[in-house]
Amino acid sequence: MAVSHFDEKSGIIPCNTEWGRWWQTVDELHIEITLPVNTKSKDVKVNVTNSSITCQIFGKTLFSGNLFRKIRSDDTLWTLEDNGTLLNIVLTKADYSNKENVWEAIMEDGSFKADPITYIEMMKKMDLEKLQMKYPGMDFSRSELQKNYDSIPGFN
Repeated sequence: MAVSHFDEKSGIIPCNTEWGRWWQTVDELHIEITLPVNTKSKDVKVNVTNSSITCQIFGKTLFSGNLFRKIRSDDTLWTLEDNGTLLNIVLTKADYSNKENVWEAIMEDGSFKADPITYIEMMKKMDLEKLQMKYPGMDFSRSELQKNYDSIPGFN
């Protein structure tokens, strides 16, 4: 898989939550959690399988459940950043080669679901990212698509 650095050029489309935010690329789901200052790695527990995630901070479960779609749990990475005030979890989508891989929510039950406008923006950005992957010599990071996004799964 070729790295295009598409996100660095085009920015992200975040879905804000009470604990932070999440966003996605064609092949990854990023979860950012705002933490108290000086949180240490021993204060954080992230347990991931191919179909579920549990995140605990200071022994309190922040979220737990089945993921919206399958991931490659062995590729999961989490880091503490910004003096222990940010937990960044990166999940690799198992189905990223699938053309319809936009996640509507983090969890299968709809928890942390993107609102319809954010979801449409995520779809647009991922369509551009797919073009970037297909035509790596071109820069689609600031492009706009003339495509109808009226039919949104789960929002009709």
